[in-house]
Amino acid sequence: MKSKFVLFLITISLLSCKESNKIERENQPTIYSLTNEDKDMNAAIEKANQTLADFNKGLSNPKAEAQALKVKFPYSDGNEHMWVGNIEFKDGKYSGILNNDPEYVTEYKSGDKVVIDPSKISDWMYLENGKLFGGYTIRVLRDQMSEEERKQFDEESGMQID
Repeated sequence: MKSKFVLFLITISLLSCKESNKIERENQPTIYSLTNEDKDMNAAIEKANQTLADFNKGLSNPKAEAQALKVKFPYSDGNEHMWVGNIEFKDGKYSGILNNDPEYVTEYKSGDKVVIDPSKISDWMYLENGKLFGGYTIRVLRDQMSEEERKQFDEESGMQID
């Protein structure tokens, strides 16, 4: 389940606040781009930040798996939001491993260890028995998919989303 989930995170990992569209890359994960004015996405990011304490509970829950934070990485034309896994929380600071290669940000690559500024967190998630907790931006992107895309997404992710 864990390797399948990492592939899933990579598939939906990038969110650029540049323009609104879906970017499909050959042999690379799909990138979903949204504008800064996307009300649903902004509400999801706000909810994620308001409920970050729930993520911290998930970090110490032995039944929780695949804990990850989505982090905003600024670049010259906007922001790129990417998932960071293998999260550690020490001395009030988060750190983890970047799960994918960025499309726009040039100073990081997949596998880099990053220290996470809490003000840059745009989402959090973990799974418990296959059920998604958090993942507010995932839910927004899923809701914007066509019925066919959503069905494929659900099958490939293997997650239970309420």
